[in-house]
Amino acid sequence: MDKAILMLSDGKYFEGYSFGFKGEAEGEVVFNTSMTGYQEIITDPSYCGQIVTMTYTQIGNYGVNDEDVESNKIYVEGFVVKEYIDFPSNWRSRKTLHEYLEEQRIVGIYGIDTRALVRHIRDKGAQPGIISAINLDINYLKEKAKNLKPMSGQNLVDNVSCQKPYFWNEGDWDLEKGYKRKEPNEYFIVAYDFGIKRNILRMFTERNVKVKVVPAKTSWKDVLEMNPDGIFLSNGPGDPSAVDYAIENVKNLIGKKPIFGICLGHQILGLALGCKTYKLKFGHHGGNQPIKNIETGRVHIAAENHGFAIDRGTLPSFVKETHVNLNDNTLEGIESIEKKLMSVQFHPESSPGPHDSRYLFDKFIELLKMEKYKWTFL
Repeated sequence: MDKAILMLSDGKYFEGYSFGFKGEAEGEVVFNTSMTGYQEIITDPSYCGQIVTMTYTQIGNYGVNDEDVESNKIYVEGFVVKEYIDFPSNWRSRKTLHEYLEEQRIVGIYGIDTRALVRHIRDKGAQPGIISAINLDINYLKEKAKNLKPMSGQNLVDNVSCQKPYFWNEGDWDLEKGYKRKEPNEYFIVAYDFGIKRNILRMFTERNVKVKVVPAKTSWKDVLEMNPDGIFLSNGPGDPSAVDYAIENVKNLIGKKPIFGICLGHQILGLALGCKTYKLKFGHHGGNQPIKNIETGRVHIAAENHGFAIDRGTLPSFVKETHVNLNDNTLEGIESIEKKLMSVQFHPESSPGPHDSRYLFDKFIELLKMEKYKWTFL
């Protein structure tokens, strides 16, 4: 077993063992509280720029397959686990997690006290760090980690967005046939790719929505020329305030077409409305966040992955709060019937995570229906 070290920018470090690619990785160190779904997590583009620590102790036990991915590659910078299992037991497994990480040159570390690491992040805050399996010199790693850039101010959308537009036609997964192919035709939306997850697109396909995914820098004028029934703003990584071109585009789209935003898309919509955003101490990452629907009073358990939030005190008067996180009372959803928009901070598409909030896609369909069949409501 080759040794490895995780060094945080404040000088705290943990000694463990290397798995995956034997190298060195840098990123903001965060923790994810999901018990399963590690393959979906590491392929989520929202984790670009981050080293992810899993709080669940055993990781790798069901291996890796060809279907449970949320993008075309692994996006985490590094992966931290307590106990790595190198002998997976699952009928869908095609390779080990170690092999998967190694193929894509992702550095991992196991055998450290992840509970102590999580407590440190919770108390001191998420911060940059390094995983190294090639240079174990503590002084070298301390000095290097101390000079890493914080997440605030970083535009990482440019690293994950698609390069050219494409249409999506994959629906839900079937036990015998895998993912179903469909040709939806009832509604048409344009989806801005800030780091979009595939399961979001599947949710639209299952609801007979044709989706054209476009690069993050696509002009608002070009989007309107496509004449969609609505516009979707996707999840993604980094500081929303640094994605100035996206904020400007959304400003020009508000009120013209129905808009639905998730995660980073929610934050960008908020900034376009004139709100402010701020960095959370350690963010929300995991599949067990309690979210209250303010209108109904119901509490949903939801998947989340974000390190920034909208300042709820900066909402304009025509926008109402719809959801709140019960752990820290942060804003989790907004809506404006007047401007035909809605957005949530959490991930209603799950993957991984509970399905409690998938009703939000149906709610957006109602907005699309009103836009497409205006004459019906005259």
